[in-house]
Parts: sequence; C-alpha cells; structure tokens
Amino acid sequence: MGKRFLALALACAMALSFASCGAASSSAPAASSSTSGSATDASYTSLDDFVLWGDDLSLTKTGRDATGSTGVVSAGKYEASKIGKIIMEQGGNAVDAAVAVGFTLGFAEANATGLGGGGFMTLHIAETGEDLFINFRESAPAAATPDMWQTYTDADGNTKVIGNQNWVGGKSAGVPGFVAGLLYALDNYGTMTREQVLAPVIELANKGLTVTPTLANDMKNSYDSLTLFAESGEIFLKDVDGMKLPYEVGETFKNLDYAKTLELISEQGADVFYKGEIAESIVANANKYGGVFTMEDLANYEVEVMKPVVGSYRGYDIISSPSPSSGGTIVLEILNILENFDLPSMEDCSAEELHIIAEAFKLAYADRGEYMGDTKFVDVPINGLLSKDYAKKLAGKIDAEVALENVLPDDPWMFEHEDTTHYSVADAKGNMVSVTSTVNGYFGSSVAVDGYGFVLNNEMADFVVGPDHPNSIAGNKTPLSSMSPTIIMKDGKPFAVLGSPGGTTIIATVAQVVSNLIDHGMTMQEAVDAPRISGFRNNTISYETRIGEDVIAELTEMGHICNPNDEWNRSFGSVNAVRYAEDGTLDGAGDPRRDGKALGF
Repeated sequence: MGKRFLALALACAMALSFASCGAASSSAPAASSSTSGSATDASYTSLDDFVLWGDDLSLTKTGRDATGSTGVVSAGKYEASKIGKIIMEQGGNAVDAAVAVGFTLGFAEANATGLGGGGFMTLHIAETGEDLFINFRESAPAAATPDMWQTYTDADGNTKVIGNQNWVGGKSAGVPGFVAGLLYALDNYGTMTREQVLAPVIELANKGLTVTPTLANDMKNSYDSLTLFAESGEIFLKDVDGMKLPYEVGETFKNLDYAKTLELISEQGADVFYKGEIAESIVANANKYGGVFTMEDLANYEVEVMKPVVGSYRGYDIISSPSPSSGGTIVLEILNILENFDLPSMEDCSAEELHIIAEAFKLAYADRGEYMGDTKFVDVPINGLLSKDYAKKLAGKIDAEVALENVLPDDPWMFEHEDTTHYSVADAKGNMVSVTSTVNGYFGSSVAVDGYGFVLNNEMADFVVGPDHPNSIAGNKTPLSSMSPTIIMKDGKPFAVLGSPGGTTIIATVAQVVSNLIDHGMTMQEAVDAPRISGFRNNTISYETRIGEDVIAELTEMGHICNPNDEWNRSFGSVNAVRYAEDGTLDGAGDPRRDGKALGF
C-alpha cells in the first residue's frame, strides 16, 4: 500500500465520523449515507442474515456450506450465489444460473473478474450426457508482438519489461471474451432470456452491495493504481470533500455505469460490446494508455467450443480444461503421478502424504513451464502429459524419504503417440457448470472503460517476455492459463464440480481438493477447508500453519524448505464447489479463505 494512501486514509479517519469497523461486525453492517455512492438507508445490507466477518474484521470460517435437493450455487460472493439461486427458483437451469452469477461477480468482485476479462467454462449436460468446454479467454490484439514492450536484463540475467507495461496500462490488456462466452452459453444451453438473467444483476448494481473486508482491502491495496488511472478511480473510489478515497468495510458500493452497460447488453446482445458503443470506448481507453487495439480486434473475437481433457483417478472420471489452459492437463498429470502411491492409506496432511504431493507438484509444474502454450501456435505433447505410463515414469523418480532437487522437465514426447481454469452450479438433474473467469491482477490493467463501469484485464502479463517460447506473445494468440474448472463423474453419474482462482496455485489447489474427496472421503466443505500447501520450485513448500509443526519438521528433514503462511490464506485458492452425496443431496461448499458462500434449495 502506498504512503500516499496511508496519509489520506489517516486524514479521512480523523475527519469523517461514519462507522466502519464497529458497524461491520454484525450480520447487517450499517452503510454510511454521507459518502458518494453509499446507500441512503443506513440499515441496508446486501448480505441479508449471512454473517461474513466478526468484530475484528476477520472472516468467519463456518456457515459457508449449504445443501439442496434441487440445486446448489457456490460463488465467491454471497450476492452472486443468491442471484444464481433466484434464477434457478424461477425455473432456470444450471447454465442460466451460471450466467447470472458471472455477471453478478463482474460487479461484486470486479477486482477479480468482469466484462473486461475472460475465462473458461466446463459443462456437463445431463439430458445428452455431453461434456464440453467453452473457451472465452482473452486474446492478444492483432498488432501485439514481443517487441511492443521495452525490456531490459536484470542482474540475474532475466528479461524484464520497463515500467511493467505488460502488467499495467493499455499494452497489458487482451481482447476480452467474458461477455461473448457467457452469452454464448446462455444462447446455446440456457433456457432464459438475457433480460431475465440480467434483471436481478442490474437491480443489485443500482442498489449497491455491502463492502466486505476482502473487497475493502483490495480497494485499499490498489489505491495508487486506481488514482493513477482516473477512470478507474471514478468507479471504485468514493468522493469525500473533493478527494478520492477507498470504501470502508460496511459501506455500500454502487456501480450505476455497470448497470447501464448490462441494460445495453440485455437489449442489444453481444454486438453492442464487440461492435457498438462499448467497443468504441474499449478501444479508445486502451489506446489512451498505450494499447494497440482496433475495432477489428473486438469484432473478430470468437468463442471457442472444445472438447475438455478427460482422465481418471482411482476410478473417477476427471473432466477439465484443455489448452490454452495448462490447468486441466497438469491437474491430471499430478493425479496420474499420485495414483502410483497409496494415499488413501496415509493420514491426511501427514508428512508422508504431503511429501508425495509436493514431489508430484514439482515434476508436473516443470513440464508445464517447458511445454505448455496455445496449441494453435505451438506443438504441445498433450497426450504424453496425460499418459498414465509417463506419470508412472515420473513417479519412479520420487523417493519416499528424500525431496528431489533441481527437478527438470522430462520428455512427454516419448508418450505422445499413445492412444490415449471460480464458481460452481449443479442441479438435481445432473447438470453441472464450472466457471473460472478473471481479469488477472487486482483490477486488471487498471484501465477502465470510461462510462461503462468496468476495467480491462492485464492478461498479456501471462505471456513470456521475449520471443521463441511456446508462450511468447503473438497477434490473436491466447496466453497460457492455469484455470482449471473441473467436473468429476463416477460410473457415469455426476460426483462433483469445482475450481479455484489463484494463478499458478490453481492447479495445486484443485488437485488437493480432488484428492481430499476421493482419497479421504471428505464432504465438500471438509475438502475445501482442509489445510493446503503450494510450491514447486527449489524444494520450497508454502503451507497453511494449521498443518502441525511435527509434520513440518519431518518435511524439513526430508529436504523440503518449508515457509509458513497464515492459518487460512487466500493465496492458496478459493474453491467454490458442489458434490453429489450418496443420498442424492447436493452438498455445496464456499471457501472461507475469501467471501465464498454456497446456497441451495
């Protein structure tokens, strides 16, 4: 957080009298009526009776789960789950609900997703038994090249971009696919109209949502960039006596421009976003800050419907994201390696089990860095990476008592010719929708689309800087992703739907939750709540400190470098998921590491 923000925040705290911390401790936090954008009703809360935080502003760790006999929606914000549930109660199917949830998160979780971003959707359609994958990931503008960023070489020989142009500003933004992807799903697999699914989202954006500790912290931590890019500050900062300041916990955040944008989309469909007035504003704002966008980049954007990658783990079918995501492939590679070890007999979160999992991470992530890229531009040994025999070869490298050092990628090409990337919605009919979407960094590129209430992504940071790498930038190319929206089937019947945000940790998070479900028979909430590890470089493991000190001591003795983190830490992902229990009940889980909440009916 910048010094300038700290000074302004202190001045604000001294000058203003609205209640923030104290009011936020109840289930109905008070909203100030004295600040621009706040609700006029001081008793208003968008959280209803859901208690998300306590007197110390720490997030509650219970009450995130839900069961249902007809449907369950689990999203990273209560308001999104609520609107998804409403859509299903009105007769919509799981896809209708998922589309409504996505557009709700574009308002409620604009720090992480939205109209200026993109994502992936994995679907299981109960009526036909069809599994499919909808790729609405952002793509590079046609004029993008590796040399569009000015670079230098640091003391360690690494190529760096001057001024972080690949992270901030117009040259960090890709062509957004969010609107096209969700509307494609609605048009082809939903049952409701745009007007029906967007109406409750428009109402929420006009009425406002209650600012949670998570959202308040993200706004404060992004304060410098939100003020540097004035259009973003107009959306995500409040006016106080001529100053732009972050919202406080418990206040009400509205986005009237976002509501206006959804009204346009409701009336005119995707064309207004990709060919009409919104497209014109996207190009103008991106290029104002150095971008290379054209109207043709937007008009030519296309959603891609693909076959998901499919594998198995101990008799369960795992259905997940194909290239341009590395997520599904590397999740399956990890699970294939783990299948060679008797994890079900090992104590959960024991040193014995965590050692094997950490070693599998290292081996699979090494392959990810070496081989994965957009398969339209480079050859990727997908079949080899998914091969059980290749996984057995990698598993043979693992010593049960000593950590591997200097792990290098192996050679999946030898196995290539064998015939062989959140929110979740599920219903009692067996329809499952798993969606991971993003704007990449907090508030993406920080470039807002003036007058329309959203920011553009900074997905170009997901390309490797420089040429001649499978993941080097090129016009119309899609950057590599770790997003892993996943569906699990057992004997042809739905078992679970899950996924997570978290950058490269997504893969490790999803693999661990799958293992918790299958190897240890956990409920969905138990599997989500269980402590996690991450890390795949230089024998380093980051861990949540709920893992016992004795376990960490054993791992250290094996050669792992163990770095403690919080007991519950959002960097370890935020899984929102649904499981089908044996009695047919839908068992939903929201992740307490962030604001996740499941709702069922």
